[in-house]
Amino acid sequence: QVQLVESGGGSVQAGGSLRLSCAASGRIFVTYAMGWFRQAPGKEREFVAAISWTGGIVYYADSVKGRFTISRDSPKNAAYLQMNRLKPEDTAVYYCALTPRGSAYRAKNDYDYWGQGTQVTVSS
Repeated sequence: QVQLVESGGGSVQAGGSLRLSCAASGRIFVTYAMGWFRQAPGKEREFVAAISWTGGIVYYADSVKGRFTISRDSPKNAAYLQMNRLKPEDTAVYYCALTPRGSAYRAKNDYDYWGQGTQVTVSS
């Protein structure tokens, strides 16, 4: 099994920044892609960003493009989400996800493992 643990969430004012981290442990695959999703109260879990095994392919939701940056440190089995110019509508629980495949994926169903989530709250 694979365990994912997110950290770095918190409360920030609009315009501020946060950096989320995701640490993977357990049965780590030879190659794997990672992604970030978020879920606001009363809403479906939605795609935020994804990165391929090599880091050469990245995808972003239109709502975060230009403000968020996904990255990874494969030797450390970690992924990161740098979030700048945060807006109140970014408030949500943010989840890290992992799939034992090499490309980058936008759909929730493409991921096999999920973390417990970390809360991000942006006040106006």
